Amino acid sequence: MKSMIFQLTQSLRSATPLGAFRGVHSVARPAPTRNAEQPLSSEEIYAREEKYLHNCRPLPVALERGEGIYVWDVEGSRYYDFLSACTAVNQGHCHPKIVAALTAQASKLTLTSRAFYNDMLGTYAEFITTLFGYDRVLPMNTGVEGGEAACKLARKWAYNVKGVPKNKAKIIFASESNLP
Repeated sequence: MKSMIFQLTQSLRSATPLGAFRGVHSVARPAPTRNAEQPLSSEEIYAREEKYLHNCRPLPVALERGEGIYVWDVEGSRYYDFLSACTAVNQGHCHPKIVAALTAQASKLTLTSRAFYNDMLGTYAEFITTLFGYDRVLPMNTGVEGGEAACKLARKWAYNVKGVPKNKAKIIFASESNLP
């Protein structure tokens, strides 16, 4: 189901010229003067993102909040969230247990560098390795970081397991030009 919705979303994006939903967004116009507490309209949000972000072509909905399977735009219209951050945030929005855990942790310690130990990372690592039956885990923040770590682990495996001479391991990547 998620795959079908993702394909539909991609079809809508590719079939719609950039800015078609947004009309005058590419036209330079002076920034409106506003009270800092006054919310932006959808059109103002689209214009700001188009001006300051290099991004894919989002669907023309400016979301403000979510709860469970629903999200609301800045004008108050309610939608079902079928995309779930393209499968990354599929637990729904603002689940009370998740919000309570985030709030409790953020009020205690927000972020620690991996240059230090902290009291929660080992707890997480023990839980997740036990759950999946692995010996160890290497948590990542991003796909790029995961790809880099995978390359380093493959190189280490080549040296330690396969006996490749030090500094002689090669990592080969496929590109579109190499594919049939």
